[in-house]
This record gives sequence, structure tokens and C-alpha cells, in this order.
Amino acid sequence: MAQWTSAVGAAQLARLLGSQQERPAGPGARRPPAYRALADGVRVLVLEGRVPVAARLPAERELALALTVSRTTVAAAYEALRAEGFLESRRGAGSWTAVPAGNPLPARGLEPLPPEALGSMIDLGCAALPAPEPWLTRAVRGALEELPPYAHTHGDYPAGVPALRAMIAERYSARGIPTMPEQIMVTTGAMGAIDAICQLFGGRGDRIAVESPSYANILQLMREAGARLVPVAMAEGLTGWDMDHWRQVLRDAAPRIAYVVADFHNPTGALAGEDQRRQLVEAARSAGTVLVADETMTELWLEDDIAMPRPVCAFDPAGSTVITVGSASKAFWAGLRIGWVRAAPEVVRSLVAARAYADLGTPVLEQLAVNWLFSTGGWEQAVRVRREQARENRDALITTVRRELPDWEFEVPRGGLTLWVRTGGLSGSRLAEAGERVGVRVPSGPRFGVDGAFEGYVRLPFTVGGAVAEEAAVRLAAAARLVRSGASGAGAGPRSIVA
Repeated sequence: MAQWTSAVGAAQLARLLGSQQERPAGPGARRPPAYRALADGVRVLVLEGRVPVAARLPAERELALALTVSRTTVAAAYEALRAEGFLESRRGAGSWTAVPAGNPLPARGLEPLPPEALGSMIDLGCAALPAPEPWLTRAVRGALEELPPYAHTHGDYPAGVPALRAMIAERYSARGIPTMPEQIMVTTGAMGAIDAICQLFGGRGDRIAVESPSYANILQLMREAGARLVPVAMAEGLTGWDMDHWRQVLRDAAPRIAYVVADFHNPTGALAGEDQRRQLVEAARSAGTVLVADETMTELWLEDDIAMPRPVCAFDPAGSTVITVGSASKAFWAGLRIGWVRAAPEVVRSLVAARAYADLGTPVLEQLAVNWLFSTGGWEQAVRVRREQARENRDALITTVRRELPDWEFEVPRGGLTLWVRTGGLSGSRLAEAGERVGVRVPSGPRFGVDGAFEGYVRLPFTVGGAVAEEAAVRLAAAARLVRSGASGAGAGPRSIVA
């Protein structure tokens, strides 16, 4: 059986190779042979995630024609990539991209440290802000006032507290997507929602299409469930989705589930356009794929003039193809572990039935706190404060990174909580290691890719501002100097990803 899960055409690969910036050669440097330059170009595309891991490459003859080089040149480049672990081949199945076996996913830099363990460390591992007060305290007090009637029951609400289900449904209806409470299930955070969806619709070995890069914790959840991840590269310039690529993957790989973050994507901050959303829903419907749309960042726009596209579920209001996931954790506070699912009533019933073998339900008091926020207008006021804080932090972080690390590249996101940074050719894994030595925790790019892609990136969340943001950038610059000098330690992957 073939080991590839998507394909890259000859013309597409030629375009991607042609878009690479050629590094200036030093004095007296000799240009590498044509096969070596081609192999290096493909290797960088894989490490940067622009060509997914496990993507089938074009046949030697096809690529030679597209690049106007000899077939011998392409054959030699493919052989070099195989020798370095970036290409695997099987007679009759072709060749597909890979990463070297000794390049495991980093295990550091994403899980939040306990506050008491931080000391002088600046923690940029977790994209979460402190609770917006006084709204958290008010919500908990309001929830306690509403608790007595529920305390006289058994307290198990597998579908969620009815009042909160009705309120969430009402909020979707207000956004122009008519929704009944029967289409809502309250979960323990967005992670609980996606775990339940994967358990219901996916089995071990089933394919799940994911954006590349994507949210690291969701990727790990899917891996542990035994899913076979099919990465789909984001559009160039982080303008949302590459719809030609999505249609090809849905048609050829036939994934059981596709997971997307259309609104201020984590980690890139990209915002998918309305036409992209419509096309993706149509393609998923045609392929028989369940499309899971994660809306955890939806309300975190950071520019007043931004025109938000309609939700993905607007193009499938009945919920037969699109399952929407929402959460209070990013827009309000990560410690308030309330999420929800919007889907067709029969899907919700199946999810609720399966929950009897999982967690039975979500804590009632926290549900009542979120319901209080929704019903009193406290949510809108708190999220407004959250946007202002995230915008100030974003602007401070961008200013200091540009000053301290002028060769690092990024697109300024118009929403969300994260900055996706290309590190000037340095290994993100080594930067993460060196960062901890100089007092800043940062997650490396491979955490957000499939099988080791994005070695040349790090994710920087908007969790600090002012003097702390300045100090974080100073420490990142110190970490970069350690990596360049080769003093960052061993075992963290290549020092540089450029040829």
C-alpha cells in the first residue's frame, strides 16, 4: 500500500521552488551542482511545511520537464533526499516526502508551567491571558446564586445545563444561523469537544486532514487516538486556505474528518475568506468528510475595521457536514473549561450517548458562570477588555522583535493570540532549548506540524506586554546568538535549516 496521503504536482513544486529566496553566496563560494540545489530546495520546503510530509512527489520525468532540467538531475536529487531521510520510495507507489527518523517532535515549550515554578522565566509557551476581572469574580458569584435548584438534582447533564444550551443556540441564531438547543452539547473545553468528535467519527488508522501548521495540542490528541494525519499547507502569504490543495486532498485521501481553524488560525493568525469557507464546505460534502470548524478564536479580532466573514457553519446550517466547536477558554479565560459543539440534532444525540463512557458531563457551576456572562452582557464587556489587552501585547511584541531580531519574518495577524515567526534559517528546536537557558520558554515550529515540519519557525503568543515583552525579545535574541555560535547544546535537531 502506498505511504503517501497527498500529492504535489510538477507545476506546483516548480512554482514553490521558484519562490524560494536565493541566499547570497560568500566571497569565493561556488554554486552547488544542480542536483544538490534541487535537493536542498525540496528539503527546505519540507522543513518549512510548504510541502507536507507524506506528500507524493511528481515522477522524475514530469519534474524534469517542469523545471527544464535533465531527468538525471532530478534522479540524483531524489537519491540525495532519500539518503538524507527526506524522501521514501516504493516501486509502483512512487516517492513521498519524509523527515529523518532521528528528528522527533520536541517535547518542550508548550505546556504551561505552574506559576510558582516560573521564577524569572518568561513563559511564551501557552497562548492564554490572565482572567479579565472583575468579570470572572462576578460570573462566579452569579453562578452561585443560580446554583441552589441544580444542587437538588443529581448534577449530571451529559448534553449540558439546559439554560446554557439554549443561550448558546440563541447566540448562533443572532449570528444568522438558526439553531435549536437540541443542536448544542456543552463540553469540557474545546479539547473535550474535539476528542468526542474524533471518538465518534474516527477510528484508529482513519485519516484526518489538518491545516499545516495546526494547533499542537489537537494534533497530539489526534495522534494518540490513532489517527493518520494528512497535512494541508496554508495558502502562501497566510491568506487562509489553498483551496486547490484542499480539494485535491479531500478527493484523493478521502479523510474521515477535516479539522480547520478559519478565524485567526492558531498558530499563524490567518483569517479564511468567505468564499474559501463556502468552497471547503462544498468539497467536504462531496467527499463525505466531516468538517470540524474550531471557533475558539472567533471573537478575538484586534482591528476595529475588520469585516468578519460568515461562520463556516453558515454554509451548512443544518449541521450535516459541518460540526462547529466553540470555547470560553481563549476569548475569556483558560481556567474556565467550558466548550460546546454545534451540529445536527442526531449528531448531538450520538455524542451525548457516547459521553456516558467518558466524563458524563461538564461541571455545573462553570456552566452557570458562562451562562451568567452571556445573559448579562458581561461576556461582551470582558471580551472587549481582552481584545484591547491582546492588541497592546501584540504591538509591543512586534516592535521589540523587529528591533532585536530584524532578520526574523512574520505576517502581522489581525486577530487571535499568536505570532508565527520564521527564524532567519535557525532551528526552532534549538532556539527552544537555548531560550530556556537564557530565561524564555518558546514553542518550536515542529510542535505545530506533522512529523517534524516547520523546523525554521517558533510561535510567539501575545501574553506579555510592555517591559516584559521587551525583555522577552532581548532573551530571544540572546538565544539566537547561542544557536548561531553552536553553543545551544546537542540533540535538538539541525542548527540551521538552510542549505
